[in-house]
Amino acid sequence: MSVLMVNDSADFNTLKELLGVTDGNLASHTRALEAEEYITIEKSFVGRKTNTSYKVTKKGKEAFQEHLNALEKIIGKLGN
Repeated sequence: MSVLMVNDSADFNTLKELLGVTDGNLASHTRALEAEEYITIEKSFVGRKTNTSYKVTKKGKEAFQEHLNALEKIIGKLGN
């Protein structure tokens, strides 16, 4: 999600490389994020190869921000 929050979109291979995960692991996580409507998945062809790209939705941005806020609250409590 953090990659998609700072980029308009990212393709499968870019996410895989940045995150250092397997194809199956990435596919599993992106399916879960899509099911929650946090991301959209777009499939197209580049030449003869399929290209899958991902974009964060408004709902996904809001959920990610809530997550960051919760983490900041936890960190704040640890600092006291």
